[in-house]
Amino acid sequence: MTHDPKDLPDAQELDDHGKRRRTALSCMAWAGAGVLWTVSGGVPVSSIISSAQAAEKKTSSFSFVQISDSHIGFSKDPNTEPMSTLEEAINCVSAMPKQPAFMIHTGDVTHLSKPAEFDTADQIIRKAGMQVHYVPGEHDVLVEDGNPFFSRLPAQYGRSGDRHWYSFDESGVHFIGLTNVIDLKGGGLGFLGDAQLAWLKADLQGRSSSTPIVVFAHIPLWALYPQWGWGTDDSAQALALFKRFGSVTVLNGHVHQVAQKVEGDMRFYSAMSTAFPQPAPGAASGPGPMKVGADKLRSMLGLREVTHVQGREYLAIVDTPLAGDRA
Repeated sequence: MTHDPKDLPDAQELDDHGKRRRTALSCMAWAGAGVLWTVSGGVPVSSIISSAQAAEKKTSSFSFVQISDSHIGFSKDPNTEPMSTLEEAINCVSAMPKQPAFMIHTGDVTHLSKPAEFDTADQIIRKAGMQVHYVPGEHDVLVEDGNPFFSRLPAQYGRSGDRHWYSFDESGVHFIGLTNVIDLKGGGLGFLGDAQLAWLKADLQGRSSSTPIVVFAHIPLWALYPQWGWGTDDSAQALALFKRFGSVTVLNGHVHQVAQKVEGDMRFYSAMSTAFPQPAPGAASGPGPMKVGADKLRSMLGLREVTHVQGREYLAIVDTPLAGDRA
C-alpha cells in the first residue's frame, strides 16, 4: 500500500540545496532510549538520551524525561525481553550528570495489564530514583476498566477517585496528563469524552496565556495517521482550549517512533518505544511490531530520517539504520 507524501506526517526539512538535513529528533538511539526534555525560558526542548550522550549531557535548566511503550509482558519478535531494554533506558537516565526533576511515561507500561507486569515495570522504573507521572496506554486498560493501572502506578489517580486525568505545576510550567485510551472510537482512534474536556476547560480557566503548557497522553492528539488509529477522535475540542497559550508542547507515545508537527504555537512530539519499533505510517499494511533480527534491532531503531516536501504540509518519516555518527 502506498501513500502520497502529503498524506504522511512531517519530520525532516530540506536544506538550501535540496538535500536531506537531519533534525535533532531525526537521529534516535536504539530501543532502550528515551527523550530528555529541558525547559528553558518556559519553552521545552527535546533531545534523545543514549548511553553515549548520557555521559556528555549537561543541563543547566529544569528538565524531565519521557519514556513510553515499555510493553512489559511482550515476548515475541523483535524483542523477547522488553524488561532488558526498559532497564537500559532507566540506566541511561540514572547515568545523566544532572538528574531530571521527574519522568513521564506516556503509556503501554504493560502488554496485557497483568499484575505481575505492572509490578515488574514499577520495580525497574523505580531504580531511576525519581517521581514518575504516568498516563495509560490501551494495553494498560484491558481488564476491569483499567483499575489495575489506575490503582497501582500513579499516585495522582488514587487521589482523584474515578477521575482518570490530572494536572500539576513544576517550575512555572503547567503539566496536564490526559487519558484517551478508554472507549476507543472507530479504527482505534483515541477518545477524551465530555467529562474530561469539561475538566480541561476548568483547569485552564484563569491561567495566564503566558503560562507554558505541557500536555501528555498515549495516543496522539494530532492526526498523525488516522488510518491506523494514530489520532484522537475529539482532540480538536481539546486543542482549541490551548490556542490562547503562547507555548504548548504535546507529548504522546503509541506509535513507537519519533514524529513531530508544529501548528501555530503548539508543538507535537511522538516518542519511540523502549520495547519494539513500528513501521512508518503507510509503510506496511497496518501497525504492529516490526519483525527484525536481533542482530539488526538496534540499527533498525537507531535512526529516523524525516523529509519535508517543498510546498507540502506534512512530513514523511523514513526509518534508517543508525550506522555511524549520531549527529
